[in-house]
Amino acid sequence: MRANRRRDTGPELALRSSLRALGLGYRVDARPLPELGRRADIVFIGARVAVFCDGCYWHGCPEHYRPARANSAFWSSKIDGNRARDRDTDDRLTDAGWIAIRVWEHEDPHDAADRIADVVVARRMAFRSATPSRDELRDARQLSGQD
Repeated sequence: MRANRRRDTGPELALRSSLRALGLGYRVDARPLPELGRRADIVFIGARVAVFCDGCYWHGCPEHYRPARANSAFWSSKIDGNRARDRDTDDRLTDAGWIAIRVWEHEDPHDAADRIADVVVARRMAFRSATPSRDELRDARQLSGQD
């Protein structure tokens, strides 16, 4: 168990490399919400997107997960708990206005990076259009007689 890393795993490094090649900046191993004691593998603060690179065994991938033969009750409970925590994390982030993206370790990092980039760019554009520009603010002040 000691050999299992919390961050900088092979699939995570490959995904980060693909995201960087697309010109996206991000934070690594960060808490999207300070009050939430859980960390995302990759966080886009401005776009409010949290990316989790899930291991097929540890998070119970529907394609690749195979139950353990030894101590199966313990491991089954452990994997079920991880899945429940993942759903809870996604729900809490959604309630706070974030988008949680889950990437399986077996996914192609370039395809996953493209999927993530689409969401991040769309969110950034949506936030920009929702935020008035300096000119719009100035015009609003002038119309209201504050200038």
